[in-house]
Amino acid sequence: MNKSIGIFAHVDAGKTTFSEQVLFHSKSIRTRGRVDHKGTFLDSHKIEKERGITVFSDIGVFDYKDSKYFLIDTPGHIDFSPEMERAISVLDYAIVIVSAVEGVQGHTETVWKLLRKHHIPTFIFINKIDRVGARVLEVIQELRRSLSKDITLFQSSNLNELRDEEAEFIAERDEELMELYFEEGYDSKTWKETLRTLIREEKIFICNKGSALEDEGVVEFMETFHELTRTDYDSADKLTARVFKVKYDDKGNRVTFLKLLSGSLKVKDEIYYDVGEEKVQEKVNEIRRYNGTKYKVCDEALAGEIIGVVGLTGLKAGMGIGVKGGIYDMIPTLRAKVMFEEGLNPREVLKCFKILESEEASLNVTWSEEFQEIYISIMGKIQIEVLKEILLDRFNIKVEFGIPEILYKETMKGQVEGFGHFEPLRHYAEVHLKLEEGPRGSGITFENKCHNDFLTPGNQNLIRTHVFEREHKGILTGSTITDLKITLITGRAHNKHTEGGDFREATKRAIRQGFEKAEKVLLEPFYKFRMDVDLSLLGRVMSDIQKMSGTFEEPETFGNRVVIHGKGPVAEFMNYPLEFQAFTKGKGTLSMVFSGYEECHNVAEVIEKIGYKKDADPEYTSSSIFCAKGVGFSVPWDEAEGYMHCLK
Repeated sequence: MNKSIGIFAHVDAGKTTFSEQVLFHSKSIRTRGRVDHKGTFLDSHKIEKERGITVFSDIGVFDYKDSKYFLIDTPGHIDFSPEMERAISVLDYAIVIVSAVEGVQGHTETVWKLLRKHHIPTFIFINKIDRVGARVLEVIQELRRSLSKDITLFQSSNLNELRDEEAEFIAERDEELMELYFEEGYDSKTWKETLRTLIREEKIFICNKGSALEDEGVVEFMETFHELTRTDYDSADKLTARVFKVKYDDKGNRVTFLKLLSGSLKVKDEIYYDVGEEKVQEKVNEIRRYNGTKYKVCDEALAGEIIGVVGLTGLKAGMGIGVKGGIYDMIPTLRAKVMFEEGLNPREVLKCFKILESEEASLNVTWSEEFQEIYISIMGKIQIEVLKEILLDRFNIKVEFGIPEILYKETMKGQVEGFGHFEPLRHYAEVHLKLEEGPRGSGITFENKCHNDFLTPGNQNLIRTHVFEREHKGILTGSTITDLKITLITGRAHNKHTEGGDFREATKRAIRQGFEKAEKVLLEPFYKFRMDVDLSLLGRVMSDIQKMSGTFEEPETFGNRVVIHGKGPVAEFMNYPLEFQAFTKGKGTLSMVFSGYEECHNVAEVIEKIGYKKDADPEYTSSSIFCAKGVGFSVPWDEAEGYMHCLK
């Protein structure tokens, strides 16, 4: 039986130490490494050893009784949470590590919400019960208050002999079991099978306690976990898989890590997947079974396994084979400029960043042709420091980064029509689009209403491709436009003069021209937050939220604690955690999760600060190019409609 499990925790809760113990007791490794000794099996990268944190999601494989486990040790720092969330999408079960001293922390809540979103059955291990200040019972109450009331501390060493309170807790969540309990009492076989089902349906979350460092409670946890988890994969079915991550090995080979959801995969097999509207076919050159940094080459992989494949060049992390790609919450809200020595070729530096982007798509590397500059999207300052080390270590390139700035976006209200015409000498293309505001968070959507009498299906598909092939700039700040429905109404081509790239220019100009006429809206990223503080600090917290242009719901009081839910702009809240920890003296809990884009709270200030000059952007223009008497001439956006051929 193949089982994929992920280990999650807030930084320093003991996640990697716990993973080391599991691998040791399952005889996957001979000696247990320690984070403070820089000798852990899964934190194998030099950066991870030096910093003592998990940056990359690595795989450990072990056998336990009748099952093969694929263990993923995920990053615990918020700056590397996109990779953590992609790991979630390939899991059968999750294990969340919580410190018995610090209790529920900000990232703990973030992880929990993501696990619930992706419907991953979850177990909890309360760690560090040997530490001074450990408070297991208080932490259990925190877990139930912050995460779920369906969490229960499981203390029976034998699943066949449950304690009365454990049996009652299970029975309360299943009506048939409750009736059986009153009529016949406890039956171990029925209870165990029902408990497995309730765990799989996320109606119960089993919690154990121990100390990973002192090897206390780990074996008991493994036994309970093994008995209460089941998977059912079918290797005879059609191949479906999800991409977990992409990386390049020491020899420069691109390795695509797949979780096989069904079917099997052999070397030299042809696989098919979709990239937008395009159908891609590639051949598997090599299959690797990884365990840490080492791997074994094999001829075939079966459903339920996580493998590395060489030979696939188009698949990105999060994409699927035979299944839809994932939709993820953890996306960057900051942008930083890359700065490097004058002697370096900018395009060579860009090439290195594009390699990193293929491994971590959320970097969203962009190139400014006008200024010969590189920009990347980031989660936070720790990620910047790690990127510096990676570039120096892998590519021998020393870089610095500008001060991170908020990633704004632009959209519009209502609907308009946009026209773009591109007709310099011996070129010809015209595009007529309708632009409509879309639901918040919908991105760019496309509909085709063009008749084949006006454009061939090939040219219609070409226009669609040009809509999605790049991000399009807005007018207010030059930020990416989003939440827009674009409909192709009609267009024109010339049998002789229309060439490759003509429709790209016409499409770009049509979007821009329509946006010029629209009621434009500037968007900024927002956090959804949860604060848990002492009741005496309620006034201070509410005042802070209002000062930072945030909003909040009615506070909830639990004894001498109060919980506040709300949301606020990333620009105002991004540096608040340090201040929060200071005035709560480390006893408050703050979790902040990106919740999407909303209308900007200080539009005029942002527009003035960015200072975007829409008419001076060489890559984007709202005007159209027409031709008369063999000479091309430019027509400004507000006059272009009078020249359009499709309107005559």
